Amino acid sequence: MSNVPFSTSRDSVDQDQFLNILSREEALEHFEAALFPRAIPTEQRPLSDALGCALAQDIVAPIDVPPFDRSNVDGFAVRSADLASASEATPVRIMLNDEVIACGTAPIRPVLSGTATSIATGGPVPRGADAIVMVEHTQPVGNRAIEIRRAASPGQFISYAGSDIARSEALFRAGTVIGSREIGMLAACGIAQVSVARRPRVAVISTGDELVQPGQPLRPAEIYDTNGAIVASAVSENGGEAVFLGAIADDEEQLEAAMRKALETCDMLVLSGGTSKGAGDVSHRIIARLGKPGIIAHGVALKPGKPLCLAVCDGKPVVILPGFPTSAMFTFHDMIVPVLRRMAGLPPRSDAKVTAKVPVRIGSELGRAEFVMVSLVEGADGLIAYPSGKGSGAITSFAQADGFLRIDALADQMPAGSDAEVTLFTPHVRVPDLVIIGSHCTGLDLVTAPLARAGLSVRSIAVGSLGGLAAARRGECDFAPIHLFDEATGSYNAPFLMAGLELVQGWRRMQGIVFRVSDARFEGLNAESAVRAALADPGCIMVNRNQGAGTRILIDRLLGDARPDGYWNQPRSHNAVAAAIAQHRADWGVTIAPVADASGLGFIPLTEEHYDFALVTARKERPAVQAFLQALASDQGRAALTQAGFRPA
Repeated sequence: MSNVPFSTSRDSVDQDQFLNILSREEALEHFEAALFPRAIPTEQRPLSDALGCALAQDIVAPIDVPPFDRSNVDGFAVRSADLASASEATPVRIMLNDEVIACGTAPIRPVLSGTATSIATGGPVPRGADAIVMVEHTQPVGNRAIEIRRAASPGQFISYAGSDIARSEALFRAGTVIGSREIGMLAACGIAQVSVARRPRVAVISTGDELVQPGQPLRPAEIYDTNGAIVASAVSENGGEAVFLGAIADDEEQLEAAMRKALETCDMLVLSGGTSKGAGDVSHRIIARLGKPGIIAHGVALKPGKPLCLAVCDGKPVVILPGFPTSAMFTFHDMIVPVLRRMAGLPPRSDAKVTAKVPVRIGSELGRAEFVMVSLVEGADGLIAYPSGKGSGAITSFAQADGFLRIDALADQMPAGSDAEVTLFTPHVRVPDLVIIGSHCTGLDLVTAPLARAGLSVRSIAVGSLGGLAAARRGECDFAPIHLFDEATGSYNAPFLMAGLELVQGWRRMQGIVFRVSDARFEGLNAESAVRAALADPGCIMVNRNQGAGTRILIDRLLGDARPDGYWNQPRSHNAVAAAIAQHRADWGVTIAPVADASGLGFIPLTEEHYDFALVTARKERPAVQAFLQALASDQGRAALTQAGFRPA
């Protein structure tokens, strides 16, 4: 994913098509027009191996189900006319035939007038009988007779042949996806093999010099290949047979060989990475040599997913997804899944949708339809959709979101308070049992662990202390974790509460200045001296925190009017601050002691702050809220916090 200017060599042929950004609808229309109509290859599969496949042809029932008239209860097969006068006052005496009909036993003797035959549930009804009397409604009279005190209607407790499935009845139409229920019906008809659409073989290749497969050690500037595993799994989820060919370096000759081999053996090729216009991005340049018509669209007015490249090479689709995980997965599900499912003979995906209110303003880029991942929580008046702010490089954005909303290309924002349609990633959404919105702390995981083990779902959304208080005021969460210091009163958190909120004490955590242990500029200094030393050195770069975070308020109080180099680098978590310093991208910052210890950084204590919870009083009696309060106060919870470096309140 190089950012080197585009090559001016022969490989820049047709570069103009890469600059012609298409709308999502135009790109998909052109892509499908180049692929369809096409015959769908079929294959015979045993019933045991057909789960999830699409039927290639209609199936009609070869037999009646049940194949004979059968009893629905344990009792006696009778002629209903014999019991027309039966009542409690005038019971009818019936003689028993000398056979017992069990399941799998073909009857031998007919039921004549005045007789009955003992029969078990599922047994075939004998000739002459037209009703079954439950054994509970009879009384033995000697060894060979029974008394019946109620009348029986014709057909009583009998399932007739073909009453479930009739011979020659259409069972399923072509295109039906075979699930467990369909397999049961086919098995009932004695069908052992079915003709299904053959799963398209989809080659999956990751591209990039920086990629390492999971399980291998990481060197500096390398990352694990997440796209390969995710794309392969998504292919399988949508009717394809994924063939993962590994990660290929940005070497044109090597990559072209891999792409040619993939197209020889597979029906479709999906790559991730190498879709922008840098000289190191070679995938799209290779496509022109692989078959006609070649690239259909390179650049789609989508966010995320603008660099998407769609091509068809001699009838086979070739897709180059963006390299960032969220962009890759969103464009795959939105643009590629419809084509893959059609190739697999599957019906279009049926997306469930819900309406939710957006609590905060979401900015958008004019000219590009933007799709925003959201997490759903229950508000006072319905569902609330919180946008994920992690960006297209965050794998968790797609994994943790419940769905997405769409901002039209002609809009530059979605205002706070808007009602939006959310497309769900799963057929149903389970609103979390406990919602925590506010400042993040690693100690939260320790307290919520018992809730997860008890089967309660917990959603934590990090928006900072001030954002959490706003969410609590709107009734969008159960707890808002906060660590805000009020200089007027010299106290934490309580002065910031408003009506409808109450304070639950959490734990104390030491905030401090962090630096690399080998950095002599900070060794042996107290906090004030360390800040003076940092500000006195123009080459000393800081890493800040995001606006609205309690730590950011603390930092601004430390710096006063100073704005040193790095001030505008504003990550949203304590871990990101530690990583920036450990990796030499910054020299100092402010984070909590447990994170500094875990990262092996030097730590200068600054202040012990109170990490507490603003509880929405109206939600206090909810079972999950009570479970959280119990976990927070428990001996086990307090011991876990202490061991991690926190001091329980």
